[in-house]
Order: sequence, then structure tokens, then C-alpha cells
Amino acid sequence: MAAPPEITIGDLTGEWVMNKTLSDDADPVLALQGIGWWTRKAISLATVTLHVKQYTDDAGISHVDIEQTATGGIKGTTELRTLDWEIREHEDHLFGTLKGQSRWIKVEDLSDEFRRDGWLEGEEENGGPNGERHIESFVENNEKGWTAAQSWGFAIIDGKRYYTRRVVVTKGSEVLKVRLVYNWQGKN
Repeated sequence: MAAPPEITIGDLTGEWVMNKTLSDDADPVLALQGIGWWTRKAISLATVTLHVKQYTDDAGISHVDIEQTATGGIKGTTELRTLDWEIREHEDHLFGTLKGQSRWIKVEDLSDEFRRDGWLEGEEENGGPNGERHIESFVENNEKGWTAAQSWGFAIIDGKRYYTRRVVVTKGSEVLKVRLVYNWQGKN
């Protein structure tokens, strides 16, 4: 289901299910990140749900906590995004040891064209403390030698408004890009 207009990047709290029809195939990206064939196959068959809690702490820092669940018996990953651009280490059962950082960002400050294109940019999309309409996340896996740069926001796809992530994964000279689209399921 498309996201209603009152749901913005300023509060993603609720449940989101990956729309595999509108999303790009993530298998090549997962392979580049070192995920084995059996796991990738299981992920391709599973329904992935994001259970999101977004809030601001007592210091005024925004957080986006995401628990992923998947059908087919696959344990989902946990994303704890603190939007202050500080590097934090995280151990993920699927992706390994990661160093990541996240922040509010304006589209013109994104570093590459793929992550800048295709967004809704009206004032009604403002969600960050300074009118930002996007979240940027950068993750690095030194052991497997890849990085992933993501931008999050809302886009019109097939005439409907969806929460979308644009992801660029780089390993050596290989660069893969994927758009992930999510259906709104409601507040949790």
C-alpha cells in the first residue's frame, strides 16, 4: 500500500513491507556483499518487513530503530540509526562487522546522481530538524571490502507515493545500484 501523505521521513514509525515488484533485484548487491547463494535464495523468497521506531532523544538527536523480520525462517537484521553522523561499530549476523553513520540530509548534498534522483521534494516532505527531506546512511565492511551508501525518502512510483531507499554498494572497482521500495502497513 502506498504511504499516506501524513507519513514523512520525519516519522517513519510503523510497519513497512518490501515491495518486490517495484524494487530492483537485490541479489547482485547481496552477492557483492559476500552473502552466500542459499541465504540470497531464501531472502528472495521471503517477505521482508521493517518494524520502525523513530524518535528524538533527550539531547535532541534523532534515532531510527529498525527490526527486520522475514518469512521463511530467516532472522532479520537490526538497524539502529543515530542521525548525528558519528561512526558506530555494529555486529550483524548477516553482514558481519560494520562501521556506519547516519544523518539528515538535503538532496543537493548527496554525493552521487543515482541517490539524488527521483525524490519528492515538496515542503510537505520536510521531516528533519532543518527541513531535510532525506536520511543518508553510510556503512563499511572492512573485512569483506565493501561500502554501502543509502539515501532514504519518498518517491512517486506508478502514480503512488512510497517510502524508498536508493543504495549504492561499492567493492573495489565494482559499483552496484539498487532501489528498494516499501509498502506502508500502518502504525505498530
